Amino acid sequence: MAFPIDRFQSEPTPFYYYDMELLRQTLDVVVAQSGKYNFHVHFAVKANANPRLLAEINKAGLGIDCVSGYEVECAIQNGFSPEKIVFAGVGKSDWEIRLALEAGILCFNVESIPELEVINEMASQLGKTADVALRINPNVDAHTHQYITTGMEENKFGIGLWEVETVCTRIKQMSNIRLRGIHFHIGSQITDLSVFQMLCTRINELQKWFEENKIKLDIINVGGGLGVDYEHPDEKPIANFEEYFAVFHRFLELRDGQEVHFELGRAIVAQCGSLITRVLYVKEGQQKKFAIVDAGMNDLIRPALYHAYHKIENITSDASSEKYDVVGPVCESSDCFGKAAVLNSTKRGDLIAIRSAGAYGEVMSSRYNLRRFAGCLV
Repeated sequence: MAFPIDRFQSEPTPFYYYDMELLRQTLDVVVAQSGKYNFHVHFAVKANANPRLLAEINKAGLGIDCVSGYEVECAIQNGFSPEKIVFAGVGKSDWEIRLALEAGILCFNVESIPELEVINEMASQLGKTADVALRINPNVDAHTHQYITTGMEENKFGIGLWEVETVCTRIKQMSNIRLRGIHFHIGSQITDLSVFQMLCTRINELQKWFEENKIKLDIINVGGGLGVDYEHPDEKPIANFEEYFAVFHRFLELRDGQEVHFELGRAIVAQCGSLITRVLYVKEGQQKKFAIVDAGMNDLIRPALYHAYHKIENITSDASSEKYDVVGPVCESSDCFGKAAVLNSTKRGDLIAIRSAGAYGEVMSSRYNLRRFAGCLV
């Protein structure tokens, strides 16, 4: 990525920089590749709720996947049609359900019988019928970090395969619930596309059960999870959407009139964002050097939370490279962006770019240590 260094020099650090041209290029690919098969793509707003990015995503015609009432509010405030909003989440509060019902969203992705009962009761009170998709836990191993896998039996998410018949029986007794489809999300940062083929196989098995029980499904929502290349953001700035969508086209056995829906977040926005921070001090240890920067784990928590890797670059030095532990000012030992990161020789005042930070970066920021939120530059 070519950074506008002259603009950066006068900008207070830390700040998030978004390459809007890369975002537009990514969206063009998403729309073109999903459009080959008439697939419907919803952007998972939990990945990034920056209004500038949402405006581009809305312009591209994508829907929105929300996991809180606040995200539903955000989607509507940023111009997304309620008819293109899906609302997931294992713990929806009463006010969130009411908000979504009153807004007339496309669908609730429902995760339990108790949730169905509450939605049915509230829909009855409002004189509405709630369209729902059952989030089914397919017991498919996504082979990803334990904190971001969601499709195994021991996860809190979804309805177990053994519960499906019971849930469908209960729905028949609920006069204000309309079953529209089934929903899956097996995890995040998945780079092995064969995992999605396994998901298709499980969906096909379930489709036969629904068909045998004369339950019509309009929507097959396969979730998201497509990963990005954190190690080579310049060589692979756009995820492999072509092969990703092709897997579902090849292996899903659809019935007439069924729509396939996706909920992609990271793969759309991760590579367009970087956290830009300034070096405060270079500290000499006995066996290592520390580059102490003015961004902290409150600005980008992924390395502390997941031990996630982000490529780190000194974008204002062309000197020979050295190794540094790149750490922030927060009073926690976990406030470290990278150990033994290879950077051009670094000094006080240099600008550091922490790459691939467009997803789960700004949106997960906090004010821990009462630090201010990072700025934003596009």
